[in-house]
Amino acid sequence: MHQLGLRVSLKESWPTLNFVAYDFFDELPALLDSANDNMVDIRHDLHQHPETSWEEVRTTNLIRERLAALDWVEAFCPTPTGAVATLDTGKPGKTVLIRADIDGLPVTEERDFSYASKTEGAMHACGHDIHTAALLGIAELLGSRRDDLVGKFVVLFQPAEEGLGGAKAMIDGGVLEQNHVDAAIGIHVTSLAPVGFVATRPGAIMSEATGFTVQFRGKGGHGAMASADGNVVLAISHLAPLVGGAVEGLSYEGTNCACSAGVLQAGTAKNVVPRTAILRGTLRTFDADQKRQAWRRLEALVDETSRAFGVTCELQEDGSTPVVNNDPRITELVEASAKRFVGEANYMRIPPASPSDDMSEFLERVPGCYLFVGGALADGSSGMHHSPDFAVDDGALRVAAGLLASAAVDLAKG
Repeated sequence: MHQLGLRVSLKESWPTLNFVAYDFFDELPALLDSANDNMVDIRHDLHQHPETSWEEVRTTNLIRERLAALDWVEAFCPTPTGAVATLDTGKPGKTVLIRADIDGLPVTEERDFSYASKTEGAMHACGHDIHTAALLGIAELLGSRRDDLVGKFVVLFQPAEEGLGGAKAMIDGGVLEQNHVDAAIGIHVTSLAPVGFVATRPGAIMSEATGFTVQFRGKGGHGAMASADGNVVLAISHLAPLVGGAVEGLSYEGTNCACSAGVLQAGTAKNVVPRTAILRGTLRTFDADQKRQAWRRLEALVDETSRAFGVTCELQEDGSTPVVNNDPRITELVEASAKRFVGEANYMRIPPASPSDDMSEFLERVPGCYLFVGGALADGSSGMHHSPDFAVDDGALRVAAGLLASAAVDLAKG
């Protein structure tokens, strides 16, 4: 195959030769038809065998085997799970990174799909199985037309997004130094929008996430003689519903900041008041001033709880991941690809979202664009992300793969 196609037209019996540049987009529907069954099969397999952060061994092996079968070149990956591979067309152009996260969550699935999770206490409750299968589909699409494309493509399968540490671990380990790229793109499926819908925005599209822990220490004692003084169970129960007040009145372009508790740990027996308890949660903000203000409010809430219940409370930060910040120029180019692929009516610029994603770590170092792709079930039963009844439609695979493959090809042209 060649980068230039040949078109022959007849005019008054004289042949006229017109050389037309190869357009990947023209072949995309047929390529997606060919790749779709593989994407669905892979997605169902991944969904049946979810693995939580840093435990994605089976997932990693599946990814690497599939990439090898597609003749992508395995590249440097600094983490024990995850994978990186490249496709070099040998023709001048930009190098484009396409990223997907691969981990599941410690949530027990409550759906009865034929491909429901077989792993007790774990499920793909946020759609990372869609992301992974779609990126393998993209590898198939681009690989099948490598002779016609320009530039270089890097597919990166990132572990431990849910733990807020996977992207940073890959970057700290040198993945971008060993795999230089000019632009980075990725998607997140959403159960809140229908299949076929695509959305993004320049600038901040998702919040910064800061993990926090509050450790409680008190007197403890017999359950029959418990009082409020020194009682860590009462103290943690008091604080948990109040942490949301740390972000009261804080918003960014119409989107509220958020703060919530996700883990409460206290006690080992019903008749024993423990000496210790732990609360873990996350804070979501959009700029440094908001984070400082919210943190001061958290500190004040913790101090108030300590005094009210006669316990010792210690607040500490557990790490953070930055705001997901889309580069305006790259976003404009990706928007054009998205509108061409799904149509103007199915594309939207949206306000920032309060959830977070450590794709932000890549976008702090490489200009790029992150998008949302609709995946809601047609019957409206999708459920919320991170919940036991979360579900998204297989149709999101075709949209995610076609969108990112088309955008990557356009970006590689420079």
